[in-house]
Amino acid sequence: KLTREDLRNLGISYDNFTRTTTKNHARVTTDVFLTLYEHGYLIEKTTLGAFSPSTGNTLPDRYIEGTCPICGYTEARGDQCDNCGNQLDPTDLINPRSIIDGSTPEFRETKHLFLDLAKFADRLRPWIESKASWRTNVRNFSLSLVDDLKPRAMTRDIDWGIPVPVEGYPPETKRIYVWFDAVIGYLSAAVEWAENNGTPEAWREWWQNPDATHAYFMGKDNIVFHTVIWPSMLLGYGTGGELGAGKDELHLPDEVVASEFLTMEGKQLSTSRAVAIYVSDVLERYDPDPVRYFLTAAGPETQDSDFSWAEFLRRNNDELLANWGNLVNRTLTNAQRNFGEVPQPGELTEEDRKAVATVGAGFATVGRSIEEGKFKQALAEAMRLSSIGNQYVDHQAPWAVIKEDRERAATILFVALRIVDSLKMMFTPFLPFSSQKLHELLGYVGWIAGPLEFREIEEEGDDRHTVLTGDYSSWVGRWEPSELPAGQKLQDPEPLFRKLDPSIVADELARLTET
Repeated sequence: KLTREDLRNLGISYDNFTRTTTKNHARVTTDVFLTLYEHGYLIEKTTLGAFSPSTGNTLPDRYIEGTCPICGYTEARGDQCDNCGNQLDPTDLINPRSIIDGSTPEFRETKHLFLDLAKFADRLRPWIESKASWRTNVRNFSLSLVDDLKPRAMTRDIDWGIPVPVEGYPPETKRIYVWFDAVIGYLSAAVEWAENNGTPEAWREWWQNPDATHAYFMGKDNIVFHTVIWPSMLLGYGTGGELGAGKDELHLPDEVVASEFLTMEGKQLSTSRAVAIYVSDVLERYDPDPVRYFLTAAGPETQDSDFSWAEFLRRNNDELLANWGNLVNRTLTNAQRNFGEVPQPGELTEEDRKAVATVGAGFATVGRSIEEGKFKQALAEAMRLSSIGNQYVDHQAPWAVIKEDRERAATILFVALRIVDSLKMMFTPFLPFSSQKLHELLGYVGWIAGPLEFREIEEEGDDRHTVLTGDYSSWVGRWEPSELPAGQKLQDPEPLFRKLDPSIVADELARLTET
């Protein structure tokens, strides 16, 4: 519930943000698991499982920490090292300990089903090598994993999760590994979406269509699941069991957009150590768009970066407010005060046409960067075009020209308004709330992108769950240069962003200390 609300309040849109605890998801997961088993890709092996000496219960992988045998990180988990990103087993850890009580786990023999990843190496390597558009860190790390693929356990000694649909694996003691069913959530969510919209076969247009494009977004600690394990599962499923229905193979990932790590005031983020900020808490004090702007402009896209409140203040005041906010405010203020509507232009000069064309060309450059997962570059280009808009307004000075030549001032403001209107669309993926506000100030009606909504979904047996979705057919935004018409009434201008007082830095650092 909290995650749904945070995503909505940040303006992150989904066709179907759902859960992996639904009956639909269990059905899809069971089909994939059984199909892999029947195809010979899930093999039985005896291994050592971790148990708590104090309770005798199984210890899930992530309840065990120790030193990574590869990089020496002292807080590696029983399934993976977050520092180097390598997959691990609890038995790989040096000095393993339970995070519950600090005790040393006991290791006992136990039977599990393993995904035989080595069988996919010959298909994974050329597929990964072909991904020239992937970020270097994703591609290189994934290729290094393919060199040493080993069977990976896909069942666990636990009593929660999806039951193992194979004889000899009782649900009281054996369940499917959470990361096996987690990645299947991408597929099951599409199946659920199609059913909810009354078109139960529509998911195939995305999943059994070679012309579709699949993009995945994550932190770098989850690369292995999306470039090795999930693709192996998809390859092993082939044209499938019950769900695939013998039709086309399921679509492999096209883009895997993985970011590096984000620290907080120079420290590793950790809720247990109170080094964290919470979305709901931050949005009580700040508008969502400045938060979105900072995390894009200064985020860990290709290298680790730091969330600093001093830098957040600077980015808001010196960039977002001083550049884009300034262009919007003075353009709308001058136009509304002197004309009350989008003024009728006279003949455009060469400089007018150049300014409009330069900004208009941004739809191609910004759009291409977004499609390539280069969000920082896309946002920087939009901000550069905003600077060009400011330079145009500075040089033309409509507030001075209007005193002697009202028609020329009208033309300047018409051009400036068209520039602002075009940039509004380019900023929408990054700043949806202020873009919508600007949309309305310019006299438009309707939603560029929104609103988002929660919807109750019914399942068999009167089970219900809530999804985050929206009516995207009503969106009026178009990724194309402005056609803002002369004569459209302008609303009274309001600032898109507020200037933050330097005192917030000390206040936020104090909150961080008190958490």
